[in-house]
Amino acid sequence: MSTNKEIIQTNDAPQAIGPYSQAVKVGGLLFTSGQLGIDPSTGLFPETVEGQTKQSLNNVKAIVEAAGGSMNQVVKSTVFLKDMNDFQVVNEIYSGYFAEPYPARSAVQVARLPKDALVEIEVIVQL
Repeated sequence: MSTNKEIIQTNDAPQAIGPYSQAVKVGGLLFTSGQLGIDPSTGLFPETVEGQTKQSLNNVKAIVEAAGGSMNQVVKSTVFLKDMNDFQVVNEIYSGYFAEPYPARSAVQVARLPKDALVEIEVIVQL
């Protein structure tokens, strides 16, 4: 069985730093790669977890919109944190990007993120 997959790419989010795509659309679903809080115009990280979380979510939003979707169509997200003590701050910022009914979500602390980022976020979207 062949699956038609469409690669989604936008210059409004950082380019992939490895052998992967920003997102893949299969049928009515969009799967984004994890988005670090890198500013796509400068290639730099904000210094704070607040700044990185906002930029990560802006990057996710840009990819979702490039696929023709909106953040209201996100059905699942995963938040990777360098430090679980940042959970509340990340949660407050995260809540500003989604409306009820909220998507399902996992949040995990990891030993290390690419480029020593503080946060990385990925989503699944029903288009």
